Amino acid sequence: MAATFLSISFLLLHSLFTSLCLAANAPYLDGLLANGNFEQSPRPSDLKNTVIIGKFSLPRWEINGLVEYVSGGPQPGGFYFAIPRGAHAARLGNDGSISQVLNVKPGKVYSLTFAATRTCAQDEVLTVSVPGQSSDLPIQTLYSSDGGDTYAWAFKANSNTVKLTFHNPGIQEDPTCGPLLDAVAIKEMLPCPKYAKGNLVKNGGFEIGPHVFKNFSTGVLLLPKVQDLYSPLPGWIIESIKPVKYVDSKHFFVPSGQAAIELIGGRECAIAQIIRTVPNKHYNLLFTIGDAKNGCHGTMTIEAFAARSVLKVPFTSQGKGYYKTASLRFQAISNRTRITFYSAFYHTKINDYGHFCGPVLDNVRVFAVSRRSL
Repeated sequence: MAATFLSISFLLLHSLFTSLCLAANAPYLDGLLANGNFEQSPRPSDLKNTVIIGKFSLPRWEINGLVEYVSGGPQPGGFYFAIPRGAHAARLGNDGSISQVLNVKPGKVYSLTFAATRTCAQDEVLTVSVPGQSSDLPIQTLYSSDGGDTYAWAFKANSNTVKLTFHNPGIQEDPTCGPLLDAVAIKEMLPCPKYAKGNLVKNGGFEIGPHVFKNFSTGVLLLPKVQDLYSPLPGWIIESIKPVKYVDSKHFFVPSGQAAIELIGGRECAIAQIIRTVPNKHYNLLFTIGDAKNGCHGTMTIEAFAARSVLKVPFTSQGKGYYKTASLRFQAISNRTRITFYSAFYHTKINDYGHFCGPVLDNVRVFAVSRRSL
């Protein structure tokens, strides 16, 4: 009897140890969700024209309400659906939603990257949520004219699994009108890096950010703080009413490293970070500005703020990949100093006035300077 009890206890302990090891070594998420590009289609018998019939008819997703499975190209009624990341997408009609259960690690922050665009002239809203956290994204503004709008939204997991839901809360005269979801990916966010040697700014090169689609990218729109409690750009605050854009070196020109920030909304978008400083001490703020080699052109200006100091840095973009470094000296007035950047003007591509763009910001550094160097 004792031997049997010991054997059972050993098996239970071994099982617990194995489970803990597997949890500790769970794969680092960074890629599409299961059928995240919607290329696995419902069976023909589960479709009524384009409307999906049945709660579990879209592989790996759960649907509720009116959801369509659509293909890119011309549509009945004169519509045209641009689906640049593949051949198919999910369209959320009146009160329609799609959901998927994700395996995650409790306490970790995850960033979702998803391609979403409106399909009708009416104002459209896309609600993205996990248990305990949700955000309503107004998507009536199109930042790119080719269906390439891509958003990032972050959340903190509170259990081993979370149910992710995309929902169209709108009720339109045309019941099929609603957001088009083209692709959905997830990335486990690394903890915000500690200060690099000689730099008081965290993630100053924007190297830690959301997942970027590999086959097609017009950049990833990072939402203002009021719509995203956890930033998909660790260390930084999007403190504005319009998003900024995260651009990668594979699809854009960036001054250094793998990524940068494009300020696409003029004075309506700003990016900031609060750094530790010593009151009355002098510091130097260095940063690089330029263009993303994406056809954005014209006279551009980035304005930088730190404590009571302000710097306007103008340059003229030809849209061919230009950059320069600027410097702002400031004196701290408290033990916390907010550094802020925004673009002074609105810009569009030279050959596409429906595509918003702007100056690029990269390689932000702050370090103390001695009085001798002043």
